[in-house]
Amino acid sequence: MNVNIEVLFRTNYRPLCLYALHYLNDIDAVEDIVQDSFVDLWELLKGGKEIKNVKSYLYTMVKNRSLEKLKQDNLLTDDTILDKEEFEYEDLEERSCIESRLWTAIDSLPERCRDIFLMSKRDELKYKEIAEELNISIKTVESQMSKAMKTLKKGAANIYTFIFC
Repeated sequence: MNVNIEVLFRTNYRPLCLYALHYLNDIDAVEDIVQDSFVDLWELLKGGKEIKNVKSYLYTMVKNRSLEKLKQDNLLTDDTILDKEEFEYEDLEERSCIESRLWTAIDSLPERCRDIFLMSKRDELKYKEIAEELNISIKTVESQMSKAMKTLKKGAANIYTFIFC
């Protein structure tokens, strides 16, 4: 077995979870699917199965298991299949990798800065609302947002446009 499953897991777990979230809206189910996919891959490799493109194999496993979960939950319709197939596999893989890098960059922000950034971008709160909720000045919110944006732009220039969409 030439594949280092631990390195593969560390580098692909988050992107695979984000990929599965394009199919499912249940983070617990997504994490179970991704973890089970890694376990099954490890068992296949340990058993001597040769897989030419392990990363592609993992993405296919996660996609198929996500679709199977939708079927089990009676959430898979012909419209759902068409909606999910509007993106090519490579597009979703690339998007999940970009999202993973974005979340890694956001996670690296100082806690207060990250909280303010997420309140603004994820929760769509206005600076005034953030200031009121955190009992800080609007200038502090502006300063922390500026710091977050500079940090994210410097560390993740290739996802700059994704942040502002």
